Amino acid sequence: MTGADFRRIALSMPEAVEGAHFDNADFRVGGKIFATLALEKEGFGVLILSPEQQAGMVEDAPELFSPVPGGWGRTGSTRVCLAKMPPAIMEAALRTAWRNRAPKRLLS
Repeated sequence: MTGADFRRIALSMPEAVEGAHFDNADFRVGGKIFATLALEKEGFGVLILSPEQQAGMVEDAPELFSPVPGGWGRTGSTRVCLAKMPPAIMEAALRTAWRNRAPKRLLS
């Protein structure tokens, strides 16, 4: 998995658009960020999850998922190891992050 793969999958979500946050690519739905490539240079994508979702993913696959260091990680921002990430797991994880932010009209 590469940053380009992460971008392609993120943008495949309904009404997802690419923006920028602090000069880093981010992915939004309904104007809300659900993922970023802020840590791409370190080999990670970032998902905006709930703390509970994050805990489950980290517990199930600690080699793939980890909290972003610091305060953002405590609120659910989650690193995904791009080099190790199978495409199907990446798509499912991005879809979870997208669903957290998507307008209700897109979820039915």
